[in-house]
Amino acid sequence: MPVPEPQEQTPLAAETSPATGLTLLVIEDDPAGTFTVPELPASAGTRIRVRTARNLTEADRLLTDDVDCILLDLALPTGAEARAARATHTGNVRGTTGSAQGATGPAEAAGAEGTGVDALAMLRHVLRLAPRHAVLALTARDDTELAAEAVRVGAQDYLFRGELDGRLLSRAIRYAVERKRADLAQHQLTESRLRAQENARLERGLLPTPLLAGSDLRFAARYRPGRSRALLGGDFYDTVRTPDGTVHAMIGDVCGHGPDEAALGVELRIAWRALTLAGLCGDELLATLQQVLEHERQSEEVFATLCAVDIAPDGRRAGLCIAGHPAPLLARHGRAAHLLPCEDGGPALGLLPRARWPRRQVDLGGSWSLMMYTDGLIEGRVGEGTRRLGQDGMVAMINQQLAEGLTGEDLLEAAVARVRQLNGDELTDDVAVLLLDRDQERIRRYTGSGLGAYTSRGPAPYSDHGPGGGRNQNGGRDPNGGRNPSGGPNEGGGRAMNIPRPRPGSASPTNAAGAASGQRPPL
Repeated sequence: MPVPEPQEQTPLAAETSPATGLTLLVIEDDPAGTFTVPELPASAGTRIRVRTARNLTEADRLLTDDVDCILLDLALPTGAEARAARATHTGNVRGTTGSAQGATGPAEAAGAEGTGVDALAMLRHVLRLAPRHAVLALTARDDTELAAEAVRVGAQDYLFRGELDGRLLSRAIRYAVERKRADLAQHQLTESRLRAQENARLERGLLPTPLLAGSDLRFAARYRPGRSRALLGGDFYDTVRTPDGTVHAMIGDVCGHGPDEAALGVELRIAWRALTLAGLCGDELLATLQQVLEHERQSEEVFATLCAVDIAPDGRRAGLCIAGHPAPLLARHGRAAHLLPCEDGGPALGLLPRARWPRRQVDLGGSWSLMMYTDGLIEGRVGEGTRRLGQDGMVAMINQQLAEGLTGEDLLEAAVARVRQLNGDELTDDVAVLLLDRDQERIRRYTGSGLGAYTSRGPAPYSDHGPGGGRNQNGGRDPNGGRNPSGGPNEGGGRAMNIPRPRPGSASPTNAAGAASGQRPPL
């Protein structure tokens, strides 16, 4: 999900260096000359410059970016500008109550509203003209209600005409400027949080929900975006079971780490699922997926690697297609894990217009585990030097963890944690790992119990889909609401997607078979 690029913000009017001074725009019209702006002391070395506007039209002309604060006299005579502002604010109300006011007459209606409404209408007009400037309201000493109402409408503070002196005005200007700055900063922070929450909800909705209902395969996955505070990266994967019983799994990686790459990864994943459910497979599917990539990418330099397998309904054979992606890892029951051959794989998607991707047949056997991963798992450094973990190092690490008895979700968590530990810091690349395994003894015990064919129904593969947003593999809602038990981001800034574990004591076929067989299951 692309994150909106930060837009250039207009500098706050209040953000003026004290060394350059402050500028005050006074809006007042006093023909009798009874009001004058008192001399402002240059306290703390800050000079305050004063501009004067006799009406709103002149104020609009004098309101430049270097103005920091506006002092509005609420006793300003009601001219054409104030009447226009007042009509804008109260026109709808007057239109609906015209018949009632017609009974009392215009004079009575004007008297009922009083000059306070005119003053507030002018204030609202000024606030619309200067949404990023601090505003002070100037009222008569006995008009405290109007002064308080002016602050409620949007002024930063109010001053009484009879109590005004230079020191008080200088202090009020500085207070108003700082308060406006704080208000604008709080508003921007709130908007940023709302955008972040909306982006998070959108990204959670774009995370894959594997469709494995009716399959006897077990599924686990681990996903860790490289971008800070992101839920999605350029890595993508998916798993679906078609009506003929074939299980299709795919993992891919779009070059790059930004929001555009994350968006393209989502598009490719959705396209892969649609093409798979439509019956395409192997070279035909990848050729069509390359067309999608070519149409959706931002530039011709963008490409994507991909590895896809289709596992036969009996679970003993699989077809493998590789498009410039690292080869998957296969561990048969009782044997060490090893990489599947990938010499006859094709190029990455988006590099060659008429490329081909041969489909290799792989014999899986009765009990096996198949791990698919992106290069983020193998490109981390080992120690402080430049040596990378690589595929050989990953295979050795996985075999060691298998020897320690780790399987399934625990294995994936330990693998990602170990890679990060070897790297000595957070991984900068996206990491996605997918694990499918089949335990023939477990399936035989389950089907022999008279419960029918084993299915992989259970909790949703992702536990961080937000409140009420997690879906199980049958399309229903996760009763836990899809929450990650930790509830927080991973150490790398992004969120790690975990597969929830069965609750202790649950009568799952996995627990039953593991306890009865006494043997270490596959991965």
